[in-house]
Amino acid sequence: MASPRGNPNARARTFDAELFGWLGDEPAAVRAADVERIRNIAAELAMGFDSLANIGPAVTVFGSARTPAAHPHYALAREVGACLGRGGYAVITGGGPGLMEAANRGARDVGALSIGCNIELPREQQLNAYVDIGLRFRHFFARKVMFVRYACAFVICPGGFGTLDELFEALTLIQTMTIRHCPAILIGEGEWEGLLQWLAARAVPDGRVDAAELGLLRVVRHPAEVGEIVDAAQRRQREQGRRDRGGAERGARADRKLS
Repeated sequence: MASPRGNPNARARTFDAELFGWLGDEPAAVRAADVERIRNIAAELAMGFDSLANIGPAVTVFGSARTPAAHPHYALAREVGACLGRGGYAVITGGGPGLMEAANRGARDVGALSIGCNIELPREQQLNAYVDIGLRFRHFFARKVMFVRYACAFVICPGGFGTLDELFEALTLIQTMTIRHCPAILIGEGEWEGLLQWLAARAVPDGRVDAAELGLLRVVRHPAEVGEIVDAAQRRQREQGRRDRGGAERGARADRKLS
């Protein structure tokens, strides 16, 4: 990672900042470095796959890194983590402070597996103290793969730009059927009405979003409601998985007969 020069207050550039800082007139050495970047990205994905392959059913919880422990939302996210843990789910978060810490802490409270996928930022973000498996990523997109691949549901607590990015990326994957039967659950009383009203009043009438697609978002008031939705979703996922595997096996048998 490059170091700032000259200005002691300048922030060091992260690997992602260097990757996306393309101006078009880079020297050959910079272009040649892309080969090493590809190896680094592959190694990061492999590290995540190896670390999380055996965690069992899990739910990813998103939320603000800036929420203090005394805030009501912290207690809410902590109870979400505890409810999921009691239901037999590992809890995956971004591994940082705020509501990520709260959800990890809730999982730890009930003895459930607590996972944090942290990210390198210009200003250091440390893993919180409540993770059992703590991973550190240099690339946002590699980290996001872990949030999605190992989750059977997403719970979105109140947050800022990062949380909203994660919400809408999950929705895009659900809407395009890249992932199936994976609910996006919004929690936090009074937090989401304005967003949902805007989508219904502007995006739907203009044809940018189908009215039925608003049903992809599930709004709950209490953490206990989350577990019921996740349980139902996981049953559908397992049924779909069995159908998909059965279809693949039948296709393979048919191919063998033809060969």
